[in-house]
Amino acid sequence: MNRLVVVSNRTADPRKPAAGGLAVALRESLERTGGVWFGWSGKLGETVDREAAEQSDMRVRTTGNVTLATFDLTREDHDTYYLGYSNGVLWPVCHYRLDLAKFDTRFAKGYRRVNQLFARKLLTLLKPDDIIWVHDYHLIPLAAELRAAGCKNRIGFFLHIPMPPPLIMAAIPEHEWLMRSLFAYDLVGFQAQSDVTHFSHYVEAEAGAVRWGPNHLRAFDRTLQVGAYPIGIDVEEFVSLAEAQDGRDMFARMRGEYSRRRLLLGVDRLDYSKGLPQRIHAFRQLLERHPENRDSATLIQIASPSREDVGAYDDLRREMDSLCGAINGDFGELDWMPVRYIHRNVARKRLPGLYRAGRVALVTPLRDGMNLVAKEFIAAQDPADPGMLVLSRFAGAAEQLKEALLVNPYDTQGTAEAIHRALTMPLTERISRHSALLNRVRKQDVHWWSETFLKALAGTEAALPKTS
Repeated sequence: MNRLVVVSNRTADPRKPAAGGLAVALRESLERTGGVWFGWSGKLGETVDREAAEQSDMRVRTTGNVTLATFDLTREDHDTYYLGYSNGVLWPVCHYRLDLAKFDTRFAKGYRRVNQLFARKLLTLLKPDDIIWVHDYHLIPLAAELRAAGCKNRIGFFLHIPMPPPLIMAAIPEHEWLMRSLFAYDLVGFQAQSDVTHFSHYVEAEAGAVRWGPNHLRAFDRTLQVGAYPIGIDVEEFVSLAEAQDGRDMFARMRGEYSRRRLLLGVDRLDYSKGLPQRIHAFRQLLERHPENRDSATLIQIASPSREDVGAYDDLRREMDSLCGAINGDFGELDWMPVRYIHRNVARKRLPGLYRAGRVALVTPLRDGMNLVAKEFIAAQDPADPGMLVLSRFAGAAEQLKEALLVNPYDTQGTAEAIHRALTMPLTERISRHSALLNRVRKQDVHWWSETFLKALAGTEAALPKTS
């Protein structure tokens, strides 16, 4: 059995409960194959000398049958590769925010330099028959750097964030190099079919790519397989969290404290892609247009800290503080606050109980690769009396979760009407919609995602069309 080598910006111990969704998805395959997970340690080396830093040893440790290999970055590499290019260029552009992108040639050079560093260090760990799975926007050119060094392994790539339309991608000064780099992979996976379409249209328009059947593109003297592989959640693990003591305690506490209210929930990172100000505006319109919801509906909005060393997030935090304060001041009563705004992390083990207490979940990003909160909310519900999901049509999850109430988050009036509909929806309709949603979330869970992608990657050699 071929060993799986996972490469991502950061690693995690897949056996720890708080390891995150990617670790849960990859744990079985890594353990079964005695795999390796390789990435940045999250630490900055003490030396400022780049050559000395490159020669520094990797940290290699085993956890169960999995090897974790990490290395440090210099401050300069972190600031250019991670803050500058990954989060200052690729993140805003892929979320359609060209106004927030910082196109600086130093960032592009640092991004390529660190990907070259990843490649050099990774090569020392590889075996000839390893299958390599590279994750996310931090490492787009990694396969090209590995190929340049003679790597013949099968290499797959998965983009966890959205792929923007061609003209938006073309705003990046290095866009041709980035997209050419993707053709060094054997398989490139996206979250949604719309992302596949955007990528296909880009390479057809900008590189004269030719389609080879429904799943292959030919350009730059390479044939690339592409596909949509929507990531899921571990449904059984999440249900068990809901049934555990912490989950039950949270549910009982919320139901007791808000026995006279209907809870609306928003659980997000504090990020400009999440549409948080628009959501607060929509909730204000709900109270203005449907006053029967006053003293009745309460929005709990959790906005976990995120990238707080980026200036745009300071502006967003101040805006949210102002909007939530204003709505509470204008509509609040001595015994009722319309919005409970929480700017800190909530323990994952408590989230299922919170979700289950919610009558409505508001998942309304302006753009999102997938959004697993939507799927977690569905999994946590009581099938006999489920809450309703209000979901942005611009979340990748919208392609799968058609039975949710889909909204345009820029249309705050329309979103307000959808929230009101969710709050007043008859039980029979809620049960019918939730049943369909839960069946799909169960069928296309996180294990289905990893197995489907890895099976496609393992078969890429045989699937490649002839070039003659």
